[in-house]
Amino acid sequence: MNAVTTTQTIDHAVGELLKGAQTLAGSSIEQRIEAAKACIQGVARIAQRWQTAGCQANRTSGSVAGRAEEILTGPVASLRYLHLIIKTMQDLQSKGKPQLPGTAKLVEGQLRVPVFPTQLLFDSVAFRGMRGETWLEPGVSAQNMFGDAPDRMLRRKSVQPRVELVLGAGNVSSIAMTDSLTKIFQDDSAVLLKMNPVNQYLGPLFEEALQPLVKLGWLRIVYGAAVEGAYAISHPHVHGVHITGSTDTHEAIVWGCDAAQRQQRKAAGTPLLDKPISSELGNVTPWIIVPGDYTKKQLAAQAETMAASITNNASFNCVATKMVITWKQWTQREQFLGLLNAAIARTENRYAYYPGAEERFAQFSGGASVAPDANGVLPWKLRSNLNYDEHALLFQRESFVCVAGETMLEGSSPTDYLSRTVEFVNERMTGTLAVELTVPTEFQKRSAAEFDTALRRLRYGTIGINQWAGLSFAWMSPPWGGYPGASLADVQSGIGSVHNTYLLDRPQKSIVFAPLCMSPKPVWFSTHRCPETVAQRLLSLCVSPSILKLPALFAAALRG
Repeated sequence: MNAVTTTQTIDHAVGELLKGAQTLAGSSIEQRIEAAKACIQGVARIAQRWQTAGCQANRTSGSVAGRAEEILTGPVASLRYLHLIIKTMQDLQSKGKPQLPGTAKLVEGQLRVPVFPTQLLFDSVAFRGMRGETWLEPGVSAQNMFGDAPDRMLRRKSVQPRVELVLGAGNVSSIAMTDSLTKIFQDDSAVLLKMNPVNQYLGPLFEEALQPLVKLGWLRIVYGAAVEGAYAISHPHVHGVHITGSTDTHEAIVWGCDAAQRQQRKAAGTPLLDKPISSELGNVTPWIIVPGDYTKKQLAAQAETMAASITNNASFNCVATKMVITWKQWTQREQFLGLLNAAIARTENRYAYYPGAEERFAQFSGGASVAPDANGVLPWKLRSNLNYDEHALLFQRESFVCVAGETMLEGSSPTDYLSRTVEFVNERMTGTLAVELTVPTEFQKRSAAEFDTALRRLRYGTIGINQWAGLSFAWMSPPWGGYPGASLADVQSGIGSVHNTYLLDRPQKSIVFAPLCMSPKPVWFSTHRCPETVAQRLLSLCVSPSILKLPALFAAALRG
């Protein structure tokens, strides 16, 4: 049972955080390392209860895939963050700066920094064949790629005590925790975490797991809905706000709830909010298929990858694929869509746990109204051959429900199509959080310059090549957020980023590279035969990394 949050509760919590902010600003890096280590043990203690609570709330207790998902997107992701930020703080102690998993390269005036696989967590085994790199904004050099973070975190530069409000997300269970941890360990802020009403049942578990931070006065957790959130936002001793949520919520916070007043404030450039805000706000996520002569195995593997990106977490992900884009002349289009529909059909329908799902399904599905069944379950829906002019809603507004679309675009050749498609997603689709591309190996070789140009032109915070960009979120080492350039007046997919355990300064975009076919089968595929076993072994590895745990993990993965 969650404690009732009143305005007095919030006042008391903020008062304690003001004291904690002083100790955080004056803390040594050794103290912060020890606090983070203690949190690892705390998360380990509550991990199974975290899984159980999520399964009960999302009604996935009877689904082995659902149970695996709760482990992977909850405790595993959170433990990854803690281990990686501890390693970075230890590197700051011993070497003065983070130690990257490779060498940064300057390409076309832009620094490209390797961020994955990490050695600490044996990623080259757990995520075979995958790598990630972060491109920094032009002007950032190898000499200043970490900005002032090392000096701040080593306290060679003074830190001003501050309290930040984190408005927790209600969908992916690790978001509220890792957003808070990012603010504490990287942004030097004591955190007032307000749980989202959708998953507030996790609050007591988080308070138990992060008790070391609570005892230090660096974290307090409160509950409630819009009224409590508004009070916390406007609190005079809360110095900043971070939200993972919808654009509508962000607009209400920054410009006000009344539409007419909001327009007036925007026109005058006078936001209602008088303190800094950072955000991650979602996206109409496109998946671009670059045409080629794919083998049936490659098409099937990419169809299953794409299906997983649509159906994961019942499609209540800010980075769920919402629009598949194909070339009008691609001869394998019908074959691929058949495989994609089959992969989606093999995935068990899910309880639509997020508020408003039924209304959004009716709005975006394009057919007769479909009510959830007796168990609150909605069907998957893939709408093909959509025209932008006739179906603009699906390109311009995130549905946040189990509906996705497919559209065909013109092009005189595959390279011309790719160039046109980049312009299309940049200019006509809403959001800058993430985009994926399926790209033939031969195209990457034969048209390397055109492919690299496309990557440089894409205005998205994360790009997935042959793989779902959502993995970048779970890895924790890459920065996670929208493409730079958003403002309060035009917030796009949000301002700023989280995670980023290598402390990279001014990140522009991160890129996930993967082969067309993965082996062993990824644990997030719905057809995996033993996902919970793999998830539990990944959890064990993330609690206490050891090479001795790899054989059992790999054996389970091979059975998938």
